[in-house]
Amino acid sequence: PRYKCGNQKSCPQNYFAFKIISGAANVVGPSICFEDLVLMSSVKNNIGRGLNIALVNGTTGQLLKTDAFDMYSG
Repeated sequence: PRYKCGNQKSCPQNYFAFKIISGAANVVGPSICFEDLVLMSSVKNNIGRGLNIALVNGTTGQLLKTDAFDMYSG
């Protein structure tokens, strides 16, 4: 069976499914999947160098904001 965000098992009821992939240098970009919807990825062209963050409403699951914080440049 296929589970949300490609996870190995389903989440319990009243829980959100998510998967965060870190990335590897310039070879593989990071990605954030939430409830089977990719919020951030190199394909969507909304990731950056450093910390990539997706702010999601914890009650409704609605995406509020995405952003990247460049920790390298200071």
